[in-house]
Amino acid sequence: MRKLLFILWSLLLVISLVAGCAADDGDGGVPSSVPAPAEAPSNGGTSSESSGLEGGRVSGSVGSGGSDAEEPDGAVSDSAGAEDDAQNELYNELYNDSGLPVVFMTTEITPESLVAIYRALGAEPAGNIAIKVHTGEPPNSNYLRPELIGDLVRLIGGTIVETNAVAGQRASNAKHMQVAKDHGFLDLAPFDLLDADGEVSIPISVGEVLDEVIVGVNVPNYNYYVVLSHFKGHGSAGYGGAIKNLSIGLASAPGKSLIHSGGERRRGFSGNQERFLKGMAEASAGIVDYFDGNLLYINVMNRLSVDCDCMGNPAEPDMHDIGILASFDPVALDQACVDLVYAASDGASLIRRIEARNGILTLEHAAAIGLGSREYVLVSIDD
Repeated sequence: MRKLLFILWSLLLVISLVAGCAADDGDGGVPSSVPAPAEAPSNGGTSSESSGLEGGRVSGSVGSGGSDAEEPDGAVSDSAGAEDDAQNELYNELYNDSGLPVVFMTTEITPESLVAIYRALGAEPAGNIAIKVHTGEPPNSNYLRPELIGDLVRLIGGTIVETNAVAGQRASNAKHMQVAKDHGFLDLAPFDLLDADGEVSIPISVGEVLDEVIVGVNVPNYNYYVVLSHFKGHGSAGYGGAIKNLSIGLASAPGKSLIHSGGERRRGFSGNQERFLKGMAEASAGIVDYFDGNLLYINVMNRLSVDCDCMGNPAEPDMHDIGILASFDPVALDQACVDLVYAASDGASLIRRIEARNGILTLEHAAAIGLGSREYVLVSIDD
């Protein structure tokens, strides 16, 4: 039987950070209203009603579950049966007693452990499922390889989704599709370049610097988002994790510019740093509200460069890999990753990058507007 429950990492109020990758250039007509999300089957994914945080932004419970999809070769089996049910019952008890979101963690970084941590969440996404990844800038970026994520993608049975970048080899539809092909994503699952045909505006009800987030026009076509992120440093935001992959990651080119500029323009991506960092949190909140919390988040902490995956030749990592973490709360998840970087004996370079960009502000603002909690319970799933 797995070791259950490990650590209640006290109410961690530590560090925080920021996110943001560069965004595409360009203007475009943005519809004045956004269509409702695609309608899910009546037995669809996890509901925000089971949230442990006010506002319903921690979607889903920490119970048993998982996909009914056929298990890929090498995936973790559910044959443990009653043992797994008992474990998940204890996870639920811990969650309910503390009132805090659970962040699951494994120190193993393998296809099997990625499937295992997804199963630990007990999510049951249904309908049209999007798996948000970063396709990686050629030639040498540290994006999550299909060899690592393939079993999980096949288990979920979703569509891999991305948006165009501001410059480089992913700055146009044709170039980006070629990168996706070269990096193996087109052979893995259906692939949707969300902003290939335009963009749409999603309103933000909690905005201080933004009142809308402009996303790819295909974003509303999905019922549920699995936000699968490579946690690492970032040149603009200090770090990139779930919040960055959700906000900048789903935004169209004008939408990325709007976030980077703190709501001031839809071209380029320069602007006030504080407004940019807050804008990422607000854009994420708008998207989570729009999808009524039907999202889950997984961060892979490997190849921990100070640079993001939008860099074709990032700095070589000088710290060790840490593991894989998952949660229904993007704030708790990113905070836990940041805490682990600060706790690492060799994390000095990444810590300097985070602090130089005032990374904590994104997490502070995200918690303040109700996107999630900076306090969490950390639970190891390792044997």
